[in-house]
Amino acid sequence: MEEAYERLVGEGHERLDRPLLPLLSTGLLGGVDVGVGVLIYLVVEAATGNHLLASLAFSIGFVALLLAKSELFTENFLVPVLSVIAKVGTLGQLVRLWVVTLAANLVAGFAMAGMIVVALPEVHGAAVRAGSHYAHLGVTWRSFFLAVLAGAVITLLTRMQHATENLGVRLVPAVLMSFVLVGAQLFHSVLDSILMFAGLWTGHADYGYLDWSRARGWAAFGNLVGGLVLVTGIRLLRVPHRVAESREQGQNG
Repeated sequence: MEEAYERLVGEGHERLDRPLLPLLSTGLLGGVDVGVGVLIYLVVEAATGNHLLASLAFSIGFVALLLAKSELFTENFLVPVLSVIAKVGTLGQLVRLWVVTLAANLVAGFAMAGMIVVALPEVHGAAVRAGSHYAHLGVTWRSFFLAVLAGAVITLLTRMQHATENLGVRLVPAVLMSFVLVGAQLFHSVLDSILMFAGLWTGHADYGYLDWSRARGWAAFGNLVGGLVLVTGIRLLRVPHRVAESREQGQNG
């Protein structure tokens, strides 16, 4: 953690300072890339009925996120947060980053879901089943912990990828952790929203946009708790002296 600390803080500062248009486009592309993963997930699920095989196929979406350098809302629970803690970024910038990225992810995901449903009618049943599962999780301890685990998994993915500059090595956690996320049916605010959107686009879903909105809000809250508390917060305890130094430098600079 200590070796990568300065690099993470520097990258976080760049993300926080990003102008609105690049920030918006990066978020839109993140929604498109995950939408590609949802596309192949639904195709494999519809063709085989095997959820785990479809989950492995979904990893294409996270490989695209890495190689195309797009961004998900949940990828911003470690790197920019460190910059705010180190006082080289502000809380206002962090909230702006979260809000714009999440909104852009969802807008692009909604469009991708619509195109998938129109282009591939054979996946309608799989889309309705997947969307219904997440829409009906409800506001419970079970759904909360599914969301907490999802936030922890994605933030851990971010940390693992920043442990090396080797692109080939960084692809490994992209595949493995995305398989954990989807295979375990964890509650992810963006991915599961796209699945719910796909079900809604079919016109045969047993849930509505109010159910989606409630699920998305609860998932986002749990994702934040998982990413910030279980991964980012605990890992900062390993380098308290570096955090103190960074805060002092940021305050003086």
